[in-house]
Amino acid sequence: MNDKLYYMFNKPQNCVTAKRDAVHRTVMDYFPADLSERLHPVGRLDKDTCGLLLLTDDGDLDFRIMQPDRHVSKTYFFYAIGTMDDEKIRSLEKGISMVGFTSRPASFRLIRKCRISQLEEFFPSERRERYLKNPDGPAFAAELTIHEGKKHEVKRMLEAVHCKIFYLKRISIGGLSLDDSLAEGQYRPLYDYELQLLEKN
Repeated sequence: MNDKLYYMFNKPQNCVTAKRDAVHRTVMDYFPADLSERLHPVGRLDKDTCGLLLLTDDGDLDFRIMQPDRHVSKTYFFYAIGTMDDEKIRSLEKGISMVGFTSRPASFRLIRKCRISQLEEFFPSERRERYLKNPDGPAFAAELTIHEGKKHEVKRMLEAVHCKIFYLKRISIGGLSLDDSLAEGQYRPLYDYELQLLEKN
């Protein structure tokens, strides 16, 4: 590995992906000053989205991962309210027409179906009371792999099939998966082989 810096960060919810922000806590606030001055986030995750975020001082890697023409895959785990069936899955995997763009073909994996009340610990605090008005309503856990990075894309895709995501976590970028041993807010340098996985994209 060269003298560039490459870090994997398990981003918590309620912080923004930015170098600085006058109002909100940023992902850089989790790093010591010497690192936060050198590193920058590769792409972004929404404030309420957690999971895998890469930080580096290598502009070339940033460009290669974020360049739309490269279609680097990104996999998200989520909990959603609503029902999921074969027809909706086919729609998600084929590509959904939305305002401004049509999503590229995606890969969907339904993990389990459940009831809204079973997922209470994952509710945003400001929506908890609203969601629990229908505790026996349908909900589910799933994974979705996309190959682009439009704003709010995963949430918008699920809304297009009448489902509402309330917990979203990115678990992989290309061949690189989030280290399960990293708690939210923790980070570590990438290993050589992990950087090679990104280089293959």
